[in-house]
Amino acid sequence: MTKSEVLKEWYAQVWEQGNTDVIGQYFDPDTMAEGLIPEMQVGPDDFRDLVTAFRYILGEIRVELPKIIEDGDWLSAILHVHTSRADNGAPIEVSGQVMARFRDGKMVEAYNQFDFISFFEQLGQLPQDTLPVCMTGQRLDWA
Repeated sequence: MTKSEVLKEWYAQVWEQGNTDVIGQYFDPDTMAEGLIPEMQVGPDDFRDLVTAFRYILGEIRVELPKIIEDGDWLSAILHVHTSRADNGAPIEVSGQVMARFRDGKMVEAYNQFDFISFFEQLGQLPQDTLPVCMTGQRLDWA
């Protein structure tokens, strides 16, 4: 399989279908993904918990990869996630990016960027327009 095919299968199997038993087919056991959770690297075992937590608060997940670039051992992709809130079915659309280095058909390094502000706004956990409000210097206050 090409690196693009591996990445597509990763999202299809693990994120869309929730099959966390196959994580080892796509990630080397020593791989630590960065960028998903600030100040924390996520390894193969952590992904089981992460995927389970996301799938608990979301409906069906569909991941599109409209742009993928391969260069040697590296792959870079833009992703669009389409899902819904589990509590009320409201649609959620969010984007992100991933860069990964491959060896022997598995990801051995991964760097992620995901629009968590928009994601949590759509879940109703952050107020709408969080980013523009914060850019004015105002603070979010839950007091």
